[in-house]
Amino acid sequence: MNNKVAVYRKEHFNAAHRLHNPALTAEENERIFGKCNNAHYHGHNYELIVKVVGVPDAVSGYVIDMKVLSDIIKKEVLDRFDHKNLNLDTTEFATLNPTAENIAIVIYNLLRPAIDSSLDIQVRLFETERNFVKYPIN
Repeated sequence: MNNKVAVYRKEHFNAAHRLHNPALTAEENERIFGKCNNAHYHGHNYELIVKVVGVPDAVSGYVIDMKVLSDIIKKEVLDRFDHKNLNLDTTEFATLNPTAENIAIVIYNLLRPAIDSSLDIQVRLFETERNFVKYPIN
């Protein structure tokens, strides 16, 4: 059987950040990032959905064991970012502006080596109920 199936794991983490580009003036940062440029930071309740696509294993019937996927997400993402100030408490965003787009790319790059390369993955990150990004887009 060569039927690909997509499975999804939903997780949640809370984090603070500030959108700011030190190469820009205070006025430019305010114009581009608005309230998200608050010098005292602001927070989000992020919802993370990790999609894994592959052919179910002939023995287990799993694309990936969801407990294993949950453990990978906890180790690589939640332990690293939950209840953290992304700008101040993480190496990933020490010099990278923690936009939702950049956070999604970083999460993907953290997860990709930990998940079998025969499986396709995609990260969907909700910054708010109405705003989300996904990476890669295919």
